[in-house]
Amino acid sequence: MISVAEAEARILEGAGPEDRERVGLAAAAGRVLAEDAVARRTHPPHDVSAMDGYAVRHADIAASPATLPVGFAVAAGAMPPRGLRPGEAARIFTGAVVPEGADTVVIQENTRAEAGRVTILEAPAAGRNVRKAGYDFAAGAMLLPAGTRLGGAALGLLAGARVDEVAVWRRPRVALLATGDELVPPGADPVGAQIIASTGVALGVLLAGWGAEVVDLGIARDDADEIRARAEVGLGADLLLTQGGASVGDHDLIQPALAPLGLTVGFWKIAMRPGKPLMSGRIGSTRVIGLPGNPVSALVCALLFVQPLVRVLGGERWHGQRLIEARLGAPLGPNDQRQDYLRARVALLPDGPVATAMPVQDSGNLSAFARAGGLIVRPPHAPAAAAGDVVRLLPLGPEL
Repeated sequence: MISVAEAEARILEGAGPEDRERVGLAAAAGRVLAEDAVARRTHPPHDVSAMDGYAVRHADIAASPATLPVGFAVAAGAMPPRGLRPGEAARIFTGAVVPEGADTVVIQENTRAEAGRVTILEAPAAGRNVRKAGYDFAAGAMLLPAGTRLGGAALGLLAGARVDEVAVWRRPRVALLATGDELVPPGADPVGAQIIASTGVALGVLLAGWGAEVVDLGIARDDADEIRARAEVGLGADLLLTQGGASVGDHDLIQPALAPLGLTVGFWKIAMRPGKPLMSGRIGSTRVIGLPGNPVSALVCALLFVQPLVRVLGGERWHGQRLIEARLGAPLGPNDQRQDYLRARVALLPDGPVATAMPVQDSGNLSAFARAGGLIVRPPHAPAAAAGDVVRLLPLGPEL
């Protein structure tokens, strides 16, 4: 058995994005930039008001209260009709262009207007409430670096900078194959000892969230020829991801079924719980990961090993799992030679998160996993821990 860290390193070895394309912003959501995104305009293009109020020369209101005639008004989207004269104020609204000659905006709450004049009751500091041209970004400035996954805020920024298309990495293609005589697809009525293939539903959601394009190869019976035939359809993908049958038992057929296709196995056992029987290999240019059949084992392994691979293949930089510190809500016994990932309820208290391991940690108990807020990570041979001790916690996102 190899360690979790070594397994991750070996799975990621040589991985990276390959093909790039240019797409419009509407098609760029969730994609990863293949090159830096550069602004095509300055924002704001002029000095603009940050508030509704009056544009003035600060020198004219330094001794407040000061009463000034209101020469004109400027609305958002309109250019001022002229510059501001000395001793004059201009009515101005949020987002409107500050007229030449003005250097400060007084908010309307600190004024009193009457008959074409305004009295400044309280003078702000010079320059207050004016957004200078280019304070957000200037034309030619780098807005987002290559490797950024584009979410709503990023796409809004690009739109405001007049960027209408971007270079992104191709989504990695993942072919998903479930195996097992006992499995029937969601929506079917199981008969006898059959069960519903629920893990594939969860994996599909996770893979899409990590940026993958998922190709569902369906369910193969425990028959080497059928497994091979279905898997062969997925060999054009970046990753062939199988569920079940990756170990070496009598009914574990993934390795012998794929061997005639040229499968080379890197490893197939990891010192972790749940998820020991995970296989990693290649068939030509297609990477192959064989997940365990138990649903919790499969999802934990997907989180730890498939996620980083998919993100890296899609162009993201992988900086490791995001672990946080939490205090134990209940004691834990000593650990053995495998790294544990204990499903835990997580309470967010004022002094930090408290994680309490669930009483049932069986790898087939998907209901407990669905209710878990995180996984307590316990290294091999960890000593017993008392309530209140600090542990590492892998938060589980809402998609799980």
